[in-house]
Amino acid sequence: MKTDPMQKKEPIHVNDSANGATEIPSSEISSSEVPASTPAFDPSRYGIVVLRESDHEDAREYWLLGTAHISRDSVVAVEETIRQVGIDHVVVEIDHQRYQSVTQKRDWSQLDIFQILRTGQAFLLLSNLVLASFQRRMGAGTGVTPGEEMIAAVKASSAEGIGSTFGDRPVTATLRRAWAKTGFWGRNKLLASMIAAAFSREKVSEEDLAKLREQNELESMLQELSDYLPQVKEVLIDERDRYLARSIYDAPGRRVLAVVGAGHVPGIARTLEQLRAGTVQVNKAELEEIPPPGAFRRALPYAVPAVVGSLILWGFFRGGLEGGLQSLGRWILVNGTLSAVGAAAALAHPLTILLAFAAAPITSMNPTVGVGLVTGLVEAFLRKPRVADFERLNDDIVSVRGFYRNRLTRILLVFLLSSVGSSIGTFIALPLLFG
Repeated sequence: MKTDPMQKKEPIHVNDSANGATEIPSSEISSSEVPASTPAFDPSRYGIVVLRESDHEDAREYWLLGTAHISRDSVVAVEETIRQVGIDHVVVEIDHQRYQSVTQKRDWSQLDIFQILRTGQAFLLLSNLVLASFQRRMGAGTGVTPGEEMIAAVKASSAEGIGSTFGDRPVTATLRRAWAKTGFWGRNKLLASMIAAAFSREKVSEEDLAKLREQNELESMLQELSDYLPQVKEVLIDERDRYLARSIYDAPGRRVLAVVGAGHVPGIARTLEQLRAGTVQVNKAELEEIPPPGAFRRALPYAVPAVVGSLILWGFFRGGLEGGLQSLGRWILVNGTLSAVGAAAALAHPLTILLAFAAAPITSMNPTVGVGLVTGLVEAFLRKPRVADFERLNDDIVSVRGFYRNRLTRILLVFLLSSVGSSIGTFIALPLLFG
């Protein structure tokens, strides 16, 4: 059993697993100065799962408080638990980057959309914005800012003189790993699901959130996600369960409170038991690494152009000049048209739409350049984001109209939809080249 490092007086810190410890204002405190758990406090009142390392009186305890991230009840549960229970340390399901984004208004004016497109970050930025849109819309229905219970946990622990830790994996690492493990169609399925959820008109109440915290409801939802996007579920849920469990296990103090989303509680509990028993090892650094693409994914961008080029050459060989030109024409018409349709669906500039038609058949044969890069850069050049677009970004992302009105998000839509159109065109054109 671990010794209790809180027996010794030391400054209280907010520990960020990715960025080191950040000191916050707090008095020095030892575990002996923390009031004992209030006898009247019932953990089951807030659905808290309490795990003990052994039956010994001084055994280490892990209190897992499952929350809904936009629930007022969750904020109250966090504050009351920290005030009423003799907690030695608090671990919150948030990383330093997200904590800053929640507590500080982001300055989007520093964003360079040209750099985002050139470095291949457009998919990630669009995913971030759609996720932010979903969270803001959900929060609007309950009057709670997404992640408010995490902020409440940090503030309440500081007020009580208790240390706290940002226990989640950096959000950029999570998104990059999800992107690396998900293919092109999987990425689009994920974005489509996020967009549908973000702009749904369905209202969310506290009663709905209470149902979502029930384990049978959660297990059903997680199983649906696993069936629909297994790689995404692995990265967003399973890996973070292990990462959070490691943060909780490594936290100082005898009684550790973990404030986490309700969907993470079962996985964290299992991993904590495995860590205690020594049957599993969790390396947080490995869970932050971006996996290299597999052999198939590395070969695919080269295989498709090779197949298309071979089929067009086969058309010349089999049907002479007329047959070859016919195959080439089919390729240009189908691929270019669908990419242009995608750009038009994003309400791109007319010149961008024309360039989508012209560029798609060429970029589809080049594994290093996608049509989305071309159309995105052209749209950004023709319709540069204005200062007002950056200032309104947080408000515009909560509606479809706002996404189209804001030049920054429309550039991302042009990038996405022209790319999707070209990809669909490629797979439609392939069988036609056999004709």
